[in-house]
Amino acid sequence: MSMNIAIISDTHLKKNSGQLDNLITEFRNVDLVIHAGAYGGAWVIEYLQNHFNFIGVCGNIDDNTIKAHLQEKLILKVGPYQIGVCHGHGKMKTTIERAYTNFQNNLVDIIIFGHSHQPMIKTMNKVLMLNPGSLTHKRQERWFSYILLTVDFSGIKAKLIFNELSPKIPKPPPHEIMPTSQPDTNPLNKVQSAFYHLLILVLLLI
Repeated sequence: MSMNIAIISDTHLKKNSGQLDNLITEFRNVDLVIHAGAYGGAWVIEYLQNHFNFIGVCGNIDDNTIKAHLQEKLILKVGPYQIGVCHGHGKMKTTIERAYTNFQNNLVDIIIFGHSHQPMIKTMNKVLMLNPGSLTHKRQERWFSYILLTVDFSGIKAKLIFNELSPKIPKPPPHEIMPTSQPDTNPLNKVQSAFYHLLILVLLLI
């Protein structure tokens, strides 16, 4: 029996503005969602837990509330394969090298990581390295992305999914943008305006 896994990372979402709602449809046939850290806010974890079978690790931007509930690395067994998950942040080497080093003393077949926001599927010393990029903060990348991983006893299938997302609230065309008037705080102008209004009233009464 195969297992379908959605791999995401680096959502960087402080507030819930509906950015993840499309996942309910996109991940409807997914058995497990793995998040490789940098959630942005604890609400992302709660959202994923409420809608999916979820596991994840914490990343470099995650606060103490998130770090109190999630580990920095974990290893899970899916079918015949051992899968390591970490965020990949640090100061030495490249992101992929740090992720690989995190599990150099463990026998793993697949390493899932994030941090760089650069989607990637490649092998490194016979280990499959998976970076899903970001669903919501693509940075210099052209597309938003995640990975779909299918695992069974016959092998592994991994594919990157690229999306072009439009903003939730479109900006108005330039001709619709009107300058905002500033309140007149000059007391002399106010006195002058009151004088003119009084003069008009007198002329109407004559």
